[in-house]
Amino acid sequence: MQRMLPSVRADLERLVRIPSVSADPAAAPYLAESSHAVAALLSEAGLPEVDIVAVPNGQPAVLARRPAPPGAPTVLLYAHHDVQPAGDRAGWDSDPFEPAERDGRLYGRGAADDKAGVAVHLAALRAQGDRLPVGVTVLVEGEEEIGSPTLTEFLDTYSGRLRADAVVFADAANWTTDVPSLTTTLRGGTSLVIQVQTLDHGVHSGQYGGPVPDALTALCRVLACLHDERGDVAVPGLVRGSADPLDLTEPRLRAEAGLLDGVQLTGTGGLTERLWAGPAVAVIGLDAPPVDQASNTLIPAARAKVSMRIAPGDDPARAGDALAAHLRAHAPWGVHVTVQPGAAIAPYAARTGGRAYHAARAALAEAWGRPALDIGAGGSIPFVTGYAAIVPDAEILVTGVEDPDTRAHGANESLHLGTFERACLAEALLLRNLAPGPVADNGP
Repeated sequence: MQRMLPSVRADLERLVRIPSVSADPAAAPYLAESSHAVAALLSEAGLPEVDIVAVPNGQPAVLARRPAPPGAPTVLLYAHHDVQPAGDRAGWDSDPFEPAERDGRLYGRGAADDKAGVAVHLAALRAQGDRLPVGVTVLVEGEEEIGSPTLTEFLDTYSGRLRADAVVFADAANWTTDVPSLTTTLRGGTSLVIQVQTLDHGVHSGQYGGPVPDALTALCRVLACLHDERGDVAVPGLVRGSADPLDLTEPRLRAEAGLLDGVQLTGTGGLTERLWAGPAVAVIGLDAPPVDQASNTLIPAARAKVSMRIAPGDDPARAGDALAAHLRAHAPWGVHVTVQPGAAIAPYAARTGGRAYHAARAALAEAWGRPALDIGAGGSIPFVTGYAAIVPDAEILVTGVEDPDTRAHGANESLHLGTFERACLAEALLLRNLAPGPVADNGP
């Protein structure tokens, strides 16, 4: 593995230089460039069948395959080549699309999420060479960062080429840079846009302010109903489960999140329970006049986008309906409220007792020198739940190269290079362990 890491890292840096931002329609040429680069790398890694595929209105994905030897299982390796927008460049210490190494970390948009996942798959394939002991299908998606909007059609179209006995989704985090993890639960998600309207046009705040309500103030009052005085989600009827507390402390969580001094944590219960096994609601967008353009006018209409994460075991459609009903019920003063629901993603809980999990635990323990932890994730991976629905018998492993300081989606996203090296070795060992025969028992 050591001898091939420099070339794998060089390939990762080449991918990071391509600004494949799926949320930006103007970046379509870069999505195409990125998909062609990934396809070429998979072909060079020895996969004889490599195609760039897409469904109508979808972004390009790469689908590659080497058939299984007789009697061997097939493993699907997943990653995505699209990335989040860079955001405000002033928040970056270096060009987000020019990889830079500092203090053992590689900085750049997509350096971890999730072009590093592509690189891990490349490393595992190159380590096996022409001696792959299992069948391998590689899927590198191009629209994960926008919620995989064409996922259902994509799975319907290509399900025959995606069936596998085990799946490795390389798009998650480790507990620390030194402690490997398998993510065994994912929260689901849903969102909506709420609009509040009070007037058919804006009016002078001096002439009408007092008896005439403005929509922005009314919207603020509606949004205030989302949490109780302790900071727990106030929407009734949502599922809340439990989670292993592990060794997560409040100081560690505050440091990892960048919480300002004096700002209190919200909600009740254990920290991992709040992060992985309970609902969370956030206002993530607001349509209203910006401060530097504000006039003394009562605002006639205002909108907000509300995002909700739901616990494993909950139903996203039912939870979304409960959120919409809760907001409508708390609208003050008879204001007019409209709600536009967004996409919904189901939560996920893995079956962890099968051969693939045993093989993964052994591989991680051998590569990292210590047992892996089972952890949850507060976010969602649409492809995981979508794939589980069409191939219910497949064992799904959610792995990754991220760590608490990766800052995925934020400024100064980075990859810990030591973690990356161990992740590459672990996946190569996993492919070995999944071959027919007994699994080497190096796990806990």
